[in-house]
Amino acid sequence: MGVNVNIGIFDSGIGGMTLLHQAMMMMPREKYIFYADTDHVPYGTKSREQVISYVDAVIRFMADHDCKAVVIACNTATAVAAEQMRRKYASLPIIGIEPAVKPAVAESEGKRVLVVATPLTVHEKKLQNLVERVDDDHLVDLLELPCLVRFAERGEFVSDEVTAYLKKQFSAFDLEKYGELVLGCTHFNFFKDTFRKLMPPGTHMIDGSQGTVRQLMRILGEKGALADRDTDESSRWEVYKNDISVRYFESGREILDADRLNTFHNLHERLEKMRCL
Repeated sequence: MGVNVNIGIFDSGIGGMTLLHQAMMMMPREKYIFYADTDHVPYGTKSREQVISYVDAVIRFMADHDCKAVVIACNTATAVAAEQMRRKYASLPIIGIEPAVKPAVAESEGKRVLVVATPLTVHEKKLQNLVERVDDDHLVDLLELPCLVRFAERGEFVSDEVTAYLKKQFSAFDLEKYGELVLGCTHFNFFKDTFRKLMPPGTHMIDGSQGTVRQLMRILGEKGALADRDTDESSRWEVYKNDISVRYFESGREILDADRLNTFHNLHERLEKMRCL
């Protein structure tokens, strides 16, 4: 094993690209390993025991690939397994993402907050406890969107089927009452343009990516393990556009095929468009 220089970021599939993209914008001089556990996607419909075993295997992989920190870029995996993994891998910083409920409630100005997530995230105590802790005025509602991960994994981000699915799921809610939409699954960022069309004008969409990257930066900074951050916006674009600092894996298999790598490049392009919405 060599010197720990990489930041490992993983998810059950492509959703974790949301956090990788954000990290590359905020920490463009770092080296990354992105791991999509496509053999087991989606995590959000699996049992707790299954998810814990998947996460354990990925973190072992990251530790064996010279990672100085690991980011669980999956709300479901964070809710189910993060605390257990931190105890098991005590010397390895493990940062998890969680739905950005607290800032959404703080910014809601009395309007309701809708949190959309996978079934397992919605039913986990971690999210329920978070809502209870910050939602003094009982403004928060939770909505499961189990099919959206499947749409994302097949690259179907904008379609009549996606729109119809979301309209059906939203039909039980008076959306005019909502001022905040919390994207509680990293896959959901790929659909921000469709969410924007369906939600009332002025609805604020928020996810946990920026806060998670700030936490990662804080932890690495305390350890003196941050790479040089001196770069301008144009060079940040070149870094992630060319992916010169990222190795991509699918369930432990490194992706070297040019066509497959181009798929990841295209996902970065879409995420950059969604970042501006």
